[in-house]
Amino acid sequence: MAPSTSGSLSINNHDDAITRIKNIEMIEMGRHRIKPWYFSPYPSELVDEPCIFLCEFCLKYCKSRTCLKSHNRKCLFKYPPGNEVYRKKYSSQTLSFFEIDGRKNKSYSQNLCLLAKCFLDHKTLYYDTDPFLFYVLTENDDHGFHIVGYFSKEKESSEDYNVACILTLPPYQRKGYGKLLIEFSYELSKAELKAGSPEKPLSDLGLLSYRSYWSETILELLINLKPGENHEKPQITISEVAESTSIKRDDVVSTLQSLNLINYYKGQYIINLTEETLNNFEKMNEKRKIRIDPKELKWTPKDWSKRGKW
Repeated sequence: MAPSTSGSLSINNHDDAITRIKNIEMIEMGRHRIKPWYFSPYPSELVDEPCIFLCEFCLKYCKSRTCLKSHNRKCLFKYPPGNEVYRKKYSSQTLSFFEIDGRKNKSYSQNLCLLAKCFLDHKTLYYDTDPFLFYVLTENDDHGFHIVGYFSKEKESSEDYNVACILTLPPYQRKGYGKLLIEFSYELSKAELKAGSPEKPLSDLGLLSYRSYWSETILELLINLKPGENHEKPQITISEVAESTSIKRDDVVSTLQSLNLINYYKGQYIINLTEETLNNFEKMNEKRKIRIDPKELKWTPKDWSKRGKW
């Protein structure tokens, strides 16, 4: 069976040579000038310009800095449109997550997809944003809430996908934000009392990011297990791991296999934590400076099936 191709940026199943040619030289957004990596279908009159200028708060595109300055004088936004569902001050930065409804904020959602397409090769633009929610991560300062990255999520997913598309913008990569976006998506799944998984297939880079997150999360759970009565070795089933982490059972199994932690012994699977595995976990954990604080999540799941046509 072919994988689902619905998504705010859907899987590219055809070999369209035109859509694989990078068509934009430069994007300027806030204090960043960014070279796109891939094709994005911005209007043709903009693509011919040496640089496309974006409002960093509403993501409206302009063909010149003069046009952008004119827009900025009228733009009312200093943060993404939608509900702020998370805010926390970390040692050097205050971060927020905003939930944006793809139907209520169609223009922003489509502009976000256009921007994201510049940095995602294996996706094609999907203009119907109505069935999606967008969770935008921002760095906050006195000038406003600056977009760092986002993920989109179907309001209703028959496959229990908790992410349709995910991206950290290039200026913010290698700072732990990708893993923070993934962790936040699973925090939402926990609030929904569901196990979730990203929409498949994942890109090579996406799989690496998720495998890293799954490994750390599962190892953290296993390492903190308490011994049973009479100091017996702690026991936990695969299903219990999935329930505790909201990571789908298949993803739990594939992660344990990739870590070579599952052994078959006397008719049952045994998870064996080696000294090397524990050392690797410590190294991974030290690198993770920012984590989601569940207490700061101000979000209640909605039952979209009872809301008719959104």
